[in-house]
Amino acid sequence: MPRVVHFEIHSADPDAAAAFYTSIFGWKISKWDGPVEYWLVQTGEEGRGIDGGIVRRQGDAPAAGAPVNAYVCTIGVESLDDTLTSITGNGGEIAVAKHEIPGIGILAYFKDRDGNIFGVMQPV
Repeated sequence: MPRVVHFEIHSADPDAAAAFYTSIFGWKISKWDGPVEYWLVQTGEEGRGIDGGIVRRQGDAPAAGAPVNAYVCTIGVESLDDTLTSITGNGGEIAVAKHEIPGIGILAYFKDRDGNIFGVMQPV
């Protein structure tokens, strides 16, 4: 059964977001040394829970007063193509086309039937 394996916080100022979450929760946050501007978020020791990342927002921030502005959770799958077919066949839609994250996997964002965004990752 596919599980949530990662979350992302989208931010206009990732350094400020990192400082915010570190000061509140004590999360260990470090800038990734890879080919994409990305901050790795470690929320605790091995075991229960998941880790995530902070990424620079790719567009306008949600409208002021929006009832929910949330993190993006990513679900690990064996085949992104099969999952994409299943999502669109069940009324979901592609929000961000699939793209490779070198050395990590293939990622895409989708919207469910209510417009909620979630990620799907096929690891390499």
